[in-house]
Amino acid sequence: MKLIIKNLHAKVEDMEIIKGLNLELETGSVHAIMGPNGTGKSTLAAIIMGNPRYTVTEGEITLDGEDLLSMSVDERSRKGIFLAMQYPNEISGITNADFIKSAMQARLKEGEHISLFKFVREMDKAVSDLKMNPDLPHRYVNEGFSGGEKKRNEILQMKMLKPHFAILDEIDSGLDVDALKIVGENVNSMRSPDFCSLVITHYQRLLDYIQVDYVHIMMNGKIVKSGGKDLITKVDQEGYDWLKYELGIEEEIQEKHTIVLGTCAVKDRK
Repeated sequence: MKLIIKNLHAKVEDMEIIKGLNLELETGSVHAIMGPNGTGKSTLAAIIMGNPRYTVTEGEITLDGEDLLSMSVDERSRKGIFLAMQYPNEISGITNADFIKSAMQARLKEGEHISLFKFVREMDKAVSDLKMNPDLPHRYVNEGFSGGEKKRNEILQMKMLKPHFAILDEIDSGLDVDALKIVGENVNSMRSPDFCSLVITHYQRLLDYIQVDYVHIMMNGKIVKSGGKDLITKVDQEGYDWLKYELGIEEEIQEKHTIVLGTCAVKDRK
């Protein structure tokens, strides 16, 4: 499967944040997007998933030739798009097990049902793989969780839902070194011909634990350089100033937008 972004321009209110971004993702690969604060990385994640706060003014996003921008958030999810959010919400009154089981059931064809035995077995294994508290399935979604537990819970959902395209939006923030290793190992364990991950991060540390095939540097709302893992090493050693100088890029505005999902991010047809 392919997720293709062409000449994407998007704004929030009157501020243009994405400014002609091009990116192609294909199942079977893992991509990383790096860049300074305020370059539009989290905005890109929100637009792919369908955040209505952002308006696409130009360009397109297609999933195997279908117009992704015309789909609602739940349609995108059923097509295999998943977002591990930077700031996961708490949902009181709904247990993790019920939440994940309902999401899995929603992806099945009409008349099909999840095997309870298989679900419990897979959930217990995923919780164990992530070294989470065994009572987690019975706790309300993210309620009373630490920052690190919330991030691991996002990876738990990903492991259970088995999406085709998983966008990990700064999943490393708030994680200590041990938790980073656990998250990285679990992302690696998802690698398959039917899975692609887009890892969005500021730092090199998470990418020490994830096998990345392609690295993209994002500045001023677009991808300005792509390459292999050598780019990670260069950024870790020299920061981004060398690239700003090389490309003549001026300092960028800080992006501070809270991600709240609603119906869908759609293209402005006017």
